Amino acid sequence: MTVSAVSSATTSTATTSSSSSTSSSSSLTSSDFLSLLVSELQNQDPLNATSTTDFINQLTSYANFTQQQSINSNMSSLASSFSSLVTLNSVNYIGHTVEAKTDTSTLSNGSATFGYSLSSAASNVSISISDSSGNVVYTGTGTGNSGSNTFTWDGKDSSGNQLSDGGKYTISVTATDSAGNSVLNYTTVTGTVTGIDTSTSTPSLTVNGVAVSAANILGVTS
Repeated sequence: MTVSAVSSATTSTATTSSSSSTSSSSSLTSSDFLSLLVSELQNQDPLNATSTTDFINQLTSYANFTQQQSINSNMSSLASSFSSLVTLNSVNYIGHTVEAKTDTSTLSNGSATFGYSLSSAASNVSISISDSSGNVVYTGTGTGNSGSNTFTWDGKDSSGNQLSDGGKYTISVTATDSAGNSVLNYTTVTGTVTGIDTSTSTPSLTVNGVAVSAANILGVTS
């Protein structure tokens, strides 16, 4: 016989759910699983009882279910411990000068220095600088050496006006070879880590006044 334990238990559960506004979306717990098995035993036909094999399979499913719950709990604990470890390691960056993959920096002392990496030599390198509102304030050209390149912006807009310190500016680099293919890998900034933000799952470091993921740190220069 195959008694629908789910049907019987679900009927009971549905009755409970009708008096509770939160049951319908609740996840299955260990107690719920046991309730299903008990309901099956209580509601089965004595003249056509559930076979031993079926019942053992259900008990095995319950054991696997309980084990999976334990694994999920342990994984959550491990993730929490790993996050704490990442945070602890990130604190070690404070006060050090680092190079990080990002495209934004803060104008300080009238200038901002960016870096960019090219997979091979470029024939044309165009650079534009935008303010925090997305307005382009500067356009120019850069070096096209294979590997690391540096660009220091003097903080002046295209009209020659000196912009105020403290603003955040973003660099955009277009680098192509003689065939017109892009050879840009990524852009970088170099600056001192002054703080750490742990409000998200991945800690962010404050570099030149800009939040940078710890995963994007390329190296420590001092």
